[in-house]
Amino acid sequence: MSLQPSGKYSRGAASTAVHAGERLATGKEIPSSSPIHIATAYAYETAADLDAVFSDNSLGYVYSRYGNPTVRGLEIAIAALEGTEEAVAYASGMAAIFGAITETTHPGQSIVISRDVYGATFSLVQDYLSTNDIIAHFVDILDLETVAQVVDSVQPAAILAETASNPLIRVADIPALAAIARGAGAKLVIDNTFVSPVLVQPASLGADLVVHSATKFLGGHGDATGGVVATSSRHAAGLRQNQKLTGAILSPFDAWLTHRGIKTLPLRMKQHCANARDVVAWLQNDTRIDTVYYPGVSCALPDGQFRTGDHGSMLSFEIHNAGQAAVFRFLDALQLVTPAPTLGDVYSLTLYPAMSSHRALTPEQRAGIGIGDNLVRLSVGIEDVADIIDDLDQALAAAVG
Repeated sequence: MSLQPSGKYSRGAASTAVHAGERLATGKEIPSSSPIHIATAYAYETAADLDAVFSDNSLGYVYSRYGNPTVRGLEIAIAALEGTEEAVAYASGMAAIFGAITETTHPGQSIVISRDVYGATFSLVQDYLSTNDIIAHFVDILDLETVAQVVDSVQPAAILAETASNPLIRVADIPALAAIARGAGAKLVIDNTFVSPVLVQPASLGADLVVHSATKFLGGHGDATGGVVATSSRHAAGLRQNQKLTGAILSPFDAWLTHRGIKTLPLRMKQHCANARDVVAWLQNDTRIDTVYYPGVSCALPDGQFRTGDHGSMLSFEIHNAGQAAVFRFLDALQLVTPAPTLGDVYSLTLYPAMSSHRALTPEQRAGIGIGDNLVRLSVGIEDVADIIDDLDQALAAAVG
């Protein structure tokens, strides 16, 4: 039984999501769906057999920090969805970001990074990795001319950007960034969390490493925490070696929940995106909203980057003449949409960046990026869209009248 595409036919995103990484045999029997392997260690008939697996982990499993069958199934599925040779699963999205950066950028080297990345990523690079002599250069990732000039000047080891930025939903031109990176001998790292591989496959556009917070759309149900880096076999080997030493491994149960969530990812994304289009259209026509940030609305879309006509379900909006007090009234009045510091779940979720995702930045840093005190981020769920809009409407009325 072939576990991967055979070449006789191609598999679309839905078929890949359902089948990739499933039915991995641990003996002659083949389970119809992936079980949860919770053993911390594995014994063998002879010491020689155990020694062989220690020498080559591809021959089997010896210890959960080195690898786990349930986690392996998830990695195969994500690599298939992203179109990469390999994927390495981590305990969280931040662990995956840390792994991708330290795999590509070493002490004494520079990294060029989008200035409007997720706040924790910004802080990781600016506050933590800088103490290890990794030099960060923050740029407007949409200003390709400036990006090219900075890259030419500092000759970085890597460029890091998000497919759609958090929280301003600015879409990076991945092929253009890949060309700039190649010209400087740098690696391109793309965080694809906000759109998922159903909509964009960064590796096919030139990215060397593709990162996800699997906690978000991949798992999709708000019940599992994890991260992943999809990449080449060569980079995966380095990532796994570092992961063994740092212990940033994904638990089998979280791996199983995430893999289970992936099976409905293409279906969920269709509903997420359809709802988002309607919510964006409604917000654009509401006088209580100053600006809506959404791909194709607030920024141009790179040609051919999105695989379908959909652009995701992540958006942000500015409430007219609102400060923190008005935004808090808006959040407190919501009844269906859930104020919570996450995204990508089946539930609609909202977040106040100044309070949560970008709390660690100073007000001046947030203002420099474009994150005002009236900005709200919305992850549109799969509920009935009329109910989502009705809830936003009454909450806005409570906030600003």
